[in-house]
Amino acid sequence: MPEQPIRVGLFVTCLVDLFRPTVGFAAVKLLEDCGCIVEVPRAQTCCGQPSYNSGDRADTKAIARQVIAAFAGFDYVVAPSGSCAGMIRSHYPELFADEPEMATQVQHLAQRTYELVSFLTDVMGVTGVAARYDGIATYHDACSGLRELGVKDQPRRLLRSVAGLKIAELPGAEICCGFGGTFCIKYPAISDRMVGDKATEIVATGADTLLAGDLGCLLNMAGKLTRRGTAVRVRHVAEVLAGMTDEVLPIGAPDEAVS
Repeated sequence: MPEQPIRVGLFVTCLVDLFRPTVGFAAVKLLEDCGCIVEVPRAQTCCGQPSYNSGDRADTKAIARQVIAAFAGFDYVVAPSGSCAGMIRSHYPELFADEPEMATQVQHLAQRTYELVSFLTDVMGVTGVAARYDGIATYHDACSGLRELGVKDQPRRLLRSVAGLKIAELPGAEICCGFGGTFCIKYPAISDRMVGDKATEIVATGADTLLAGDLGCLLNMAGKLTRRGTAVRVRHVAEVLAGMTDEVLPIGAPDEAVS
């Protein structure tokens, strides 16, 4: 008997849903290309990270319960975001530590939740993609994916298989871009200085494209690069890996950039 296909629940994320749906479609393509059955639960909501970071545990728990219920029954939960995946995997167990009756359910969800590229490489064993992107890209390691989930080599490994793509490593790839969820709202001056430094380094690499795995970071850096008038395109790594960049407006680019 053949093995049953893996059922994946795609956690789309708020920013992808509202600002960059193409990332969600790219995630679906990548997951289906490696044989997964992908479903997007309509009942999913925000992961609760903004309220969690603000110290509002009551509302965070209410949001988390909706997420836990929406993704029950899937073999894996995958998010094109280390930030959201890290929230579910690392912080949900802490959030419900005082509710023993929820412990098993929460741990089960946490253990089967992955960031997209990590899932493709570490779980599904994907070693390359059949995509093409002509250009030079530099890659920013988003904090949550890097520090909470260990996502570092996985995206670079798959990007090396993209035809036509050259990688120019970013010297400060592991340094925060200044977004930090609610950090950029609480400390705007510090955040602006951080993303300014990041933008300077990005331009210095000579890359024509900036890639990362978290849309929050990408929106932050794209905003600064656009305001400085640079020609650097900004894209989510999933879009490039899925070959879904044709006629798609780069993140942060003004509408008139579409030809």
